[in-house]
Amino acid sequence: MESPRAEGPLEAMTGDMDQKENKPRIGITHFERRRHPRFAIDLPVEYYRADSIKPQTGRAINVSEGGLLIYFSEKMEIGQQLKVKLFFASGARLNSIECLVEVVWNDLHLGEGWGDYRSGVTFIDITPVDLDRLKKFLRSLAHEY
Repeated sequence: MESPRAEGPLEAMTGDMDQKENKPRIGITHFERRRHPRFAIDLPVEYYRADSIKPQTGRAINVSEGGLLIYFSEKMEIGQQLKVKLFFASGARLNSIECLVEVVWNDLHLGEGWGDYRSGVTFIDITPVDLDRLKKFLRSLAHEY
């Protein structure tokens, strides 16, 4: 005759599972795919569509070495390339970087009358000087957090 053994909380939970049918567990897991940390900002941007010489304005809401989250006043298409100029303060000076970006995702329009379309853009062409300026700006943001 087998002696009864004491069950702890783990054994009590798994004991019932042995009797039930093994079903795969389905859940939601979010893995961060970004290579670079993002920083919350609220800075003006000026952008040009490829087919226009007239600048438009928007707001950059976050930034990383890889790209920006921008609120545009018009809907952008995935894959669309834009010339972007981001303005930021560095000490007492106003700096800017210019780059070519590509729209990689769009969010839903915020609603009638809001006038903002949210898009994620990735940097596809940025001069070494502007990249250095961007990295210095990001380092300054990292020290603020």
